Amino acid sequence: MRIIRNAFLITLFIISNLGSSAQEVPEKYARLFTAPNTYIAGQSNTAITIDGQANEPSWKNAAWTSEFIDIQGANMPHPTYPTRIKMLWDIDSLYIFAELKEEHIWAYYDKQDMIVYHENDFEVFIDPDGDTHNYYEFEVNAQNTLFDLFLDKPYRNGGKPDIEWNAKGFKSAVYVDGTLNDPTDTDKKWCVEMAIPFSSLTTDGNYIQPEAGAIWKINFSRVQWQTEIVNGKYTRKTNDDGKLIPEDNWVWSPQGVINMHYPERWGLIQFSSNAQKPTHSSFQLPKQELLARHLWHVFYAQRDYQREHKTFCNDLDTLGIQSNGKENNTSFSLELNTSGNTYTATLTTNNNLMISIDQDGLLRIHTDK
Repeated sequence: MRIIRNAFLITLFIISNLGSSAQEVPEKYARLFTAPNTYIAGQSNTAITIDGQANEPSWKNAAWTSEFIDIQGANMPHPTYPTRIKMLWDIDSLYIFAELKEEHIWAYYDKQDMIVYHENDFEVFIDPDGDTHNYYEFEVNAQNTLFDLFLDKPYRNGGKPDIEWNAKGFKSAVYVDGTLNDPTDTDKKWCVEMAIPFSSLTTDGNYIQPEAGAIWKINFSRVQWQTEIVNGKYTRKTNDDGKLIPEDNWVWSPQGVINMHYPERWGLIQFSSNAQKPTHSSFQLPKQELLARHLWHVFYAQRDYQREHKTFCNDLDTLGIQSNGKENNTSFSLELNTSGNTYTATLTTNNNLMISIDQDGLLRIHTDK
């Protein structure tokens, strides 16, 4: 739900940095092809009490992520305050613990589904099947007010948020090391602990139950506003024209644009059966993730072409995209079928894996033999 501002264009990035490839990404798209962050979540062997403290032995075995950076990428100024997270899981739920350092902790919204990103908040985005559609968002402020919603597809493709959707069984708690809403002192941090039941990630009763080794798309955001004190209360700062100074967006896995609703840009969590602290260097990007980048190149190029020509292109060469390539040891071909305001780009490998994308950015895996 962020306003997209002009993203800083970084120098040319070759997608073979993620895996050897015959194709290069033009500089204009480079920021959208940086490697996603990854995390291996260990399986908890003890009950987790949601109290904002994370005192259980399983939490002590869980590794911290790297600190959050600016949503646009590492080339942007480093966040003012550190943020990091841990994750665990069991047969029922995904557990998340976030630590947000902060000198002035405030939150006034106190009713569920108030738009808490109008205050400082912590946000979670989850796409269980990785198709970039039908995903879930959870936002919590320092008063533990929850804003949860479901999106059938990203806003850029006409998605409409279902704010009436609620995650059944969701639990969260906030611990404040300091004093909430007291501008006269200096605080240290606030922590958020969440339990997200897998059975809650549904709109029709059907849900994905992860098994050890499964990989989901996930990302985290921290919204931080500049504030001033007015009549003893924290208030978002405005500029000389009376307009709000834009918020900072600090994230785990950078998006490349100021917009969390690019699900293809989220990080990856792998569910591990190991209760000990996982070795995150052992995480390998799935073959489908590597191959799908070539389809996202088509998607971004088609979006730009349609803006200029008011129709989609029917020729890969015109888009500057090769129809054949290689990802590591996997050869593939690309085919583009366009009809008016719709198109489908299909990638087929030499071992019969077929992946497609359409004008809405819906990613489908058709076969995997």
